Amino acid sequence: MRIGIVCPYMWDVPGGVQVHIRDLAEALIEDGHQVQVIAPAGDDAALPAYVTSVGRAVPVPFNGSVARMSFGFLSANRVRRWVREGRFDVLHVHEPFIPSVGLLACWVARGPIVATFHASYGRSRAFSVASPVITSALEKISARIAVSDAARKTLVEFIGGDAVLIPNGVTVSRYSEAEPLPGWEHGEVIGFLGRMDEPRKGLPVLLEAFTLLAAERPGLRLLLAGPGDEKEVLERVPARFHDRIDLLGMVSEEDKVRAYHTVDVFCAPNLGGESFGIVLTEAMSAGAAILASDIPAFRKVLNDGQAGALFETGNAESLAREAAVLLDDPELRAELSREARDAVLKYDWSTVARDVLRVYETVASTAGVEEDDTP
Repeated sequence: MRIGIVCPYMWDVPGGVQVHIRDLAEALIEDGHQVQVIAPAGDDAALPAYVTSVGRAVPVPFNGSVARMSFGFLSANRVRRWVREGRFDVLHVHEPFIPSVGLLACWVARGPIVATFHASYGRSRAFSVASPVITSALEKISARIAVSDAARKTLVEFIGGDAVLIPNGVTVSRYSEAEPLPGWEHGEVIGFLGRMDEPRKGLPVLLEAFTLLAAERPGLRLLLAGPGDEKEVLERVPARFHDRIDLLGMVSEEDKVRAYHTVDVFCAPNLGGESFGIVLTEAMSAGAAILASDIPAFRKVLNDGQAGALFETGNAESLAREAAVLLDDPELRAELSREARDAVLKYDWSTVARDVLRVYETVASTAGVEEDDTP
């Protein structure tokens, strides 16, 4: 099957949607399908052979974050040419709600279109104004996928209709084994992975909890990986603890996996706006002992606390208290690790990609996807 996948966000900027699309594409390619992806990307980005750049994108505040999107006549022309040359059996558009490449693809293509909805968010004035334009594109979609109950609820409430629920996937084998990062053989380590300058990722809550713990635990260290202003991070912690915080910045895929295997406790202190939790399934695949905020998406992925501990969202004292319990109890950490490794198997791409492929097969037609020549 010839499959075209549309990514709305900058391919070379870390994000859950980009990871999802990359892993889905590679799982389908490994299964023998012909897959092409189109996405915004930097001029000097190193792209896989299956990815076509639609050009650079601009940062836009979106859903409590900053998304880098591509929209306009130049992007539309590049998408149109890609659709025409691809001759796809199915076009798979991700996040067609937002003004980026996915919405453009819906406009310029005709034929079987599958859409995946990732985000969970509330109605905004901007969405209300844009709704008629978005709806006109969504009417061309043949089948809808939601990665979570929260994403499905957003779709149902804002647009109407329904979607099949297929969760985000993770390549479990990619994370299951790795050597720890060098220099972390001693002491207690709490880890964080995410955009440090994005409020909804909750890093300030973790930093406050670390300050509470560090005074009584001289061996405690904090390992932070992800983009952000290091100076702003350190300003939130007393100077006497700065030498116990390691800021790795952007890390390679290899070092990210090693980081999961380095920490005693992996913390996801997110405040909300998450419909799933890719970072959790990665950490679960690595067998990390997880401590996460008690938001609905995380609670579901962690089986209501069976595959990872939970703390009260936004409460640094609750985080510190639960972290202390885990750090003091290696048997509990080992039990959570076992539960996590078992629980994450249902999210492995070997299972998830088959479910997505069934949706493709349901909507595919002999005509395939063509350029829409409607004036």
